[in-house]
Formats: sequence, C-alpha cells, structure tokens
Amino acid sequence: MRPPAAPRDHHRTAHRHAARPPPHPKEFAVPSVDHARSQALHPTSRRPLAAVLAANTVSIAGSSLTLIGVPWFVLQTTDSAGRAGVVAFCATLPVIVAALVGGPVIDRLGRRRVSAASDLICGLSVGAIPLLHHLGVLEFWMLCALMAVGGLVHTPGLTARGVLLPNLAEHAGTTLSRAASLYDAVSRGARMIGAAVAGVLIAAFGAETVLLLDAATFGISALLVLAFLRGVPAAEPQRAAGKVSFTAYRAELAEGWAFLTRSRLLLGITVMVMMTNGLDQGWSSVLLPVHGRDVLGGATTIGLMISLFGGFALLGALLYGVWGERFPRRAVFATAFLLSGATRYAVAALTDTTLPLAVTMALAGLGVGVLNPILSTVLYERVPEELRSRVAGVTTAGCELTMPMGGLAAGLLVDGLGVGTALLLFGGTYLLTTLAPMVFPAWRAMDREPDVSRTGRALPGSAHEERSPHPSAK
Repeated sequence: MRPPAAPRDHHRTAHRHAARPPPHPKEFAVPSVDHARSQALHPTSRRPLAAVLAANTVSIAGSSLTLIGVPWFVLQTTDSAGRAGVVAFCATLPVIVAALVGGPVIDRLGRRRVSAASDLICGLSVGAIPLLHHLGVLEFWMLCALMAVGGLVHTPGLTARGVLLPNLAEHAGTTLSRAASLYDAVSRGARMIGAAVAGVLIAAFGAETVLLLDAATFGISALLVLAFLRGVPAAEPQRAAGKVSFTAYRAELAEGWAFLTRSRLLLGITVMVMMTNGLDQGWSSVLLPVHGRDVLGGATTIGLMISLFGGFALLGALLYGVWGERFPRRAVFATAFLLSGATRYAVAALTDTTLPLAVTMALAGLGVGVLNPILSTVLYERVPEELRSRVAGVTTAGCELTMPMGGLAAGLLVDGLGVGTALLLFGGTYLLTTLAPMVFPAWRAMDREPDVSRTGRALPGSAHEERSPHPSAK
C-alpha cells in the first residue's frame, strides 16, 4: 500500500458526531499568487483533474503488470525467492532517496515536467529488461540496476501528480475529500485491471510481454500529463523566494522535515505506514508470488487475487467518497487497517486452497479502499500549499523507509524457514502495528479540525490539534 504521495500500492472526512463534513482546505490556506493566477486563467474545469486521473490509471495499471511480472520473471529465470527479494530491495531503496530529496526539486522543475520525465524514464528502464533478455545479455546485476533506476524516478512522478490534487479539485469545483476518494478509486481500479491482465498475459505469452506492455503505459501517462496540464500554474515551476543554491535547497528540505516532526499526528501516520509498507512489500514481491507458485497454481491465480483486492478497494474508495464524511475518521481508519492487514498473511499461511484467500483478499481490499482518502485529506488539511511538495516528499520517504528491507527479509525468511512461517511472522508484526490508532492519544486529532492561525494556516504543533484531553486513547 503506498503512502499518500504513500506507499502503498504504496499509500492515501467526518468528525466524531458526524454533524458536518471537514472544512475545505481553502478555509485555512492562504491564497497564494499562483492560486489567484490559477483562478483568473482557469475557471472551473474538470479537464486537468480528468487528465491526472487518466494518467494515474494508465501508469498504475502498468505498474501492476510489473508487480506480478518482475517477481515471476525472477522466479522463472533463477528459481530463488532470495534473489526475488534482492531485486525488490534494489527497486525500493532508491525510492527513499528520491522521496527524501525530491520535494524542493519538484517545485523548482515543475510538477508537470517531473511527472512526465518520471514516466518516460520508468518506461525505458522496464522496457530494457525483456529486450536485454531477448538478446541473451541480461545479467542479474543489470536487472537490479534497471529496477533501481525505475525506483529512483517513479516516486517523484507520483508525488508531483498527488500534490496537485487540491488545486485540481478546486478547478473541477469539487471538495477535496471527494477528489481524494476519486483519485484513490481510479488507482485501485487500475491495479485491479493491471493485475488481472498481467496474470493472463504471463500465462499466455510470458513475463517479457508483460514488461513491454508496462513500458508502453508509462509513455501514454507522460503524454497525458504533458498535453492537459500545460498552463495550470500549480503544475509549472515555482519561483524560489531567494537565490537558487545548495544552502537554500537544504533549508527548503529541512522545512518539510520540521513541519512533519512538529505534528505528532502526521509523524504517527508516517511511522505506522512505514511499517505496513515494508510488510506489504514483502507480501507483494515475495510471499504472494511464492505462495501462488507453490500452492495456488500459478500466475493467473495471483492475478486473480490482486484483482479481487483491487476491485474491492475501488468499491471501498467509492463508498467512502459517498458516505465516509458521516463517520469518525479514526474509527474507520483503525477498523479498515485491522481488516486489511494481518488477515491476508494468516489465511495464506493456514490454508492451501484458493477460496478462503480470495474471500480474505476481497474483504481486505474493501478496508484498504478507505485508507488513502482519509490520509490524503488529513495531510492536505494540515499542510500549507507552499510546503506541500516538501512535506509530501518527506512523508513519502518515511513511509517507504522499510520497503527495501521488507522484500529482502521476506526472501531470506522463505529460503530459511519456509513460506508458512514467514507469512505468520509478517502477519503478527502487521497486527501489532495496526493497533497504534487505538493506543496513542495523538491519533484523536484525526477527528478534529486543525487549528488556524491568524493568517489562515494550519498549525501543526498546536495544542488543539495534537493534545488529547485524556491520557490514553480507547
């Protein structure tokens, strides 16, 4: 599961008494020069939002092909779960570096340009794998290097599109929570379609065909962003307040870190999602492929499982977009995480038939569907627009910090202890992690409006947002 751009794969409304929906971000964000220019040049229009949704759909559908295609390719060519874990490690370690330092770069270069460049480079790196294999020159270290390149540039592209969401929602004349739900819903639907197509294509034509198709989807996504976000001020390069220098860049980066660490709620969310993303990476890159190969009957069944998960996640996101504002966020968030987390691992470890896991994946997807809309809304409510890319980059880096170790640890555990024991260990850790919203008081701030300063900006470290009237949460 990605973070709210995280995170998850990956990352993403009502108050305790369900009396009214949360405030729209414009109630507590200072209208910037770019915002005013955006309103003057672009009256209400849904085309930019639709273009980003379409680009995400195509790109994420392609990424779902890679999610199944690359582990299956490694298992077919090396017959080693450990090597599959190494490839997952190489693909995710650069993600942290890119997310960590990319926030200010995204603003300086422009979100439209970063998104398009990211997709183009990802397409080239993925497409090179089957081409080199066909020529008979692909070495294992080359596969690791190509996956590392893709991991390095993929997250800035996702972040660049994600931080545009509040501006695009305002252009489209819709609320942020509904736009966030729609954004997550199309992403979930794309994963469902991509996973189903991947399973069928791998069975029919092999993993190499799947990777070539993935490369093409990245190119389509880049073209959509370049064509339809041109002229949107928030998508263009942002002027620096001072002279461009390493010192200024470091100060901007530190600003994002400082904002995150002052907010106990945002920090708690980042730490929790960091843990679950690492566990999910082990599940998707090693545990599920190995379990599917040994027990479920092959890539087609794995594709079916991921499609069920994605389809019900799509349903969950849509349902939350319609009715979610009526319920307390923290209760919904905690329940959804408990439903979607440890259950998958336990059922896979304790059963050897398809049906129980299929039902579990469907219910887990339903729970996952509501997570990212809540997380996105909380983040956008509390972070001012001028800090959004920097804070999003920092939170993404934090959320994805354990992902390299998740795939590597899963591969080593499977080789050393067997897939059943690895599944139980991962599931137990997942269960303990997802109890955090019900244990720590800082999570109660999820159900309260953030404080507003006299300038209209959310205060991340204010007493109203962060302090609970009771010593413990129930």
